[in-house]
Amino acid sequence: MKFGTPPAEVAVNVPTRAGLFRAVREKFSARDGFALATLNLDHLTKLPRDPAFLAAYRAHDMVVADGRPIVWLSKLAGQPVELMPGSDMILPLCALAAETGTKVSLIGSSDAALKGAAQALTGRTAGLEVVHIHAPAYGFDPQGAAAEALLAELAASGAGLCFIALGAPKQELFAALGREKAPGVGFASIGAGLDFLSGHQVRAPRIMRMLALEWLWRALQAPRRMVPRYAKCFAILPGLVVQALRQR
Repeated sequence: MKFGTPPAEVAVNVPTRAGLFRAVREKFSARDGFALATLNLDHLTKLPRDPAFLAAYRAHDMVVADGRPIVWLSKLAGQPVELMPGSDMILPLCALAAETGTKVSLIGSSDAALKGAAQALTGRTAGLEVVHIHAPAYGFDPQGAAAEALLAELAASGAGLCFIALGAPKQELFAALGREKAPGVGFASIGAGLDFLSGHQVRAPRIMRMLALEWLWRALQAPRRMVPRYAKCFAILPGLVVQALRQR
């Protein structure tokens, strides 16, 4: 299903968890790379205003639904997709990596958060090898010379799966460049997922997630940053509803 307004539309092209993990298993077995993006309303507010972000999104092999509004809109359009938040994909992807002998890299906000996440992942996933971690310096350009050097380092590490926790649009821009410079690596953009694992950020309680209130939890945790973001998200919803109805 397509989301957004022309000419800035993007499609969720992997509608189910089963389909995602089948595709990723095939990639791991073939030692072939990929880029996985997790679409949410915040991304849809940025895509029309950022041509580079849009181009990077369209360079991704797999796009899944991260956020209940995306799922609700898909049902309204009669083209339902399953909810697959990036944070919830980390452990299952690590289990699949361990099973297929695929080594893992972590790229994110700080060395402390990445080391904590690596310890959590290896402690919870038997046989998992985290062979590379890197926290880019402040002002990191995800498509510049430093990014290219990092991708060369990443490819040399032997990692076949790289979790990118840099936030949008940096993580998607970096993944798109990675498809060119490190074609044997699978890139998964997972937002704050590694910070949740390391304890550097606290995720919303499960009951709030079940009630589709994770956005409220995040707004209360960081109102100055998150309230304007969610206001933009709510503002585009009416247009997305109309678009979904037209796709029925």
